[in-house]
Amino acid sequence: MSFKLPKLPYSYKDFEPYIDRKTMDIHYNKHHATYTNNLNKAISNTSMINLSIIEILKRAHIESPIIRNNGGGFYNHNLFWEILIPHTKYTHPSRNFNEIIQKNFDSFDSFKDNFSKVSANHFGSGWTWLCIKDDKLTICSTKNQDNPLMYRMGCEGIPILGLDIWEHAYYLQYQNRRLDYISSFWKIVNWIKVEENYKKAKK
Repeated sequence: MSFKLPKLPYSYKDFEPYIDRKTMDIHYNKHHATYTNNLNKAISNTSMINLSIIEILKRAHIESPIIRNNGGGFYNHNLFWEILIPHTKYTHPSRNFNEIIQKNFDSFDSFKDNFSKVSANHFGSGWTWLCIKDDKLTICSTKNQDNPLMYRMGCEGIPILGLDIWEHAYYLQYQNRRLDYISSFWKIVNWIKVEENYKKAKK
């Protein structure tokens, strides 16, 4: 099995002014493409060649750091592109999903605040996640290209939403203003897809 860079259902300019087209282009065609190509190289001629990306991530801790980093980079970015939507098509959480968020975080605003604080306080490169674990929603972060599907991350669960907080995701436009990038993120979240991820994770 070889992994392929997913085709994006939107153009690079569709997220302006929140994410500029140059960042989208470089992020997708350089960073994500490199993770994809390096993952394929790393698993070629190994016992992992026929495994799914989920199976690879679950074994990443006993494989080489190259497989761990590039496997995570491939999966994490796939999820990231899926949960974005151009701001002109922005969707709000459905009533049902909003109630689920409120049940876990008291309110939607409280959830956003908690998620934003975790993202802002994460030191260095990494990701912030909204996960489902034991039928509950949780927020956590991982370093580098690690994610909650990997072994003993201290951030376990099935991720349904993820925010890339590597500098390559925002530095061209926001420089050191990570807080501004995080604030912009909320204007381009595809809540329909996030709820779909939630329902899939529940099964």
